[in-house]
Amino acid sequence: MKETSELFQARLAKLEQLRQKGVNPYANDFNVTHTTDDVKRHHGQKTREELEGCKDAYVIAGRIMAIRSFGKAAFVALQDRAGRLQALIQKDAVGEASYELFKLLDVGDIVGVAGTPMRTRTDELTIAATALRLLTKNIRPLPEKWHGLTDMETRYRQRYADLIVNPDVVKVFRTRSRIVRLIRDYLDRRDFMEVETPMLQPIAGGALARPFVTHHNALDMDLYLRIAPELYLKRLLVGGLERVYEINRNFRNEGISVRHNPEFTMLEFYWAYATYQDLITLSEEMIGGIVKEVCGSYQVSYQGQVLDFTPPWERLTPAQAVVKAGIPESDLQGKAALLATAKRLGVENTEAMGEGKLLMEIFDKAAEEKLIQPTFLVDFPLEVSPLARKKESDPTLTDRFEIIVAGREIGNAFSELNDPLDQEQRFQDQLKAREAGDQEAHGMDEDYLRALQYGMPPAAGEGIGIDRLAMLLTDSDSIRDVILFPQLRKEQ
Repeated sequence: MKETSELFQARLAKLEQLRQKGVNPYANDFNVTHTTDDVKRHHGQKTREELEGCKDAYVIAGRIMAIRSFGKAAFVALQDRAGRLQALIQKDAVGEASYELFKLLDVGDIVGVAGTPMRTRTDELTIAATALRLLTKNIRPLPEKWHGLTDMETRYRQRYADLIVNPDVVKVFRTRSRIVRLIRDYLDRRDFMEVETPMLQPIAGGALARPFVTHHNALDMDLYLRIAPELYLKRLLVGGLERVYEINRNFRNEGISVRHNPEFTMLEFYWAYATYQDLITLSEEMIGGIVKEVCGSYQVSYQGQVLDFTPPWERLTPAQAVVKAGIPESDLQGKAALLATAKRLGVENTEAMGEGKLLMEIFDKAAEEKLIQPTFLVDFPLEVSPLARKKESDPTLTDRFEIIVAGREIGNAFSELNDPLDQEQRFQDQLKAREAGDQEAHGMDEDYLRALQYGMPPAAGEGIGIDRLAMLLTDSDSIRDVILFPQLRKEQ
């Protein structure tokens, strides 16, 4: 052990004392029958008089979060997965040997307690212990003033300690888990089938992003951590699985910020014989329903502003959103005007960009962060949508939308391109963009083209960022607050 602090060394000494007394400080044969919440649910409304003489027996286990000693008795605050509950440890009740053991315990130790419910003079619901057992000795003292830490990186890096001492952090991740369960329930009830697709892929496809590269020794070939599961899920549509979804981990070799983590979680689903218009309705219903279930209404308080998820949400084209953000419509008409506007906003490497790409770069710079209320950004340029179906009324656009909330994208969807010849040409265009310097351009996927040649039914697909949705519903400013172990720089 490299730790030399006095408290750490003092706890090591107690550990040795326990072993000398024949106590196993890391036991694994204690049977728990209830949680702290079980006790509260069964007896939380009962008075002191009603609990007098109560013989209901409970066996709980948890971490000691506080100790108040009074000679031959002590109160300890026990914390388990369900919350906190006070326990009364009396020498006469647990026996002299157990009470001597108790004197060697510290805040942070994990113990098992058996006893009956009571109320103290201050009316606090308490377990009166009849037996006490040490289950895990803590040798590293818990942070004393965790709430006051300004070094958020320490909290992210030591998430285990963060979870122990910050109940609000636990609540965030319980909410995130609930969001995922609600998504599964919604799709399962609509006959969608949950599937799993490869995370190691020979071609990084399904999105425009830079991948992580790895190498498989036995096959002697480079592989990519997936940037999206899209092309594999659409292969399943070809195979006759008409409604599929995956809650998946994706990896993108890009920057880290309060909105971006290199590995993140998405819901992606595909629906045969549906259009992007069907997905607009589904998105309002599913996301709105989750918001209402988790928050109690369609309104969410997020970073000082109220977001209203009541359907229907606003629909805007990228150009309309840019004009709404204050840029004159004339600055978007024609490539020369778009180029001048993009350069004025600080967009770089514009030489290889067409009008569609320029417009979206302008939107990213000038308009996205101003879209606060839930908004569908519709009719994306073909140039930035290599996998989406062309809009029949305007072949320079696609049947695609993004969901923008609080100035960030949380979802992306479109009617799927199922014409193999059109798709091949789109891939060729993407290869040209890559040769011109676009490192995020899509590669050629011959097997996916082969799948389309068998015939993929008309369909629509959507991806929703679980992390960003969790941020909105837990009022979290940073994506790191909703990822248990976010990516951090190497610890010094």
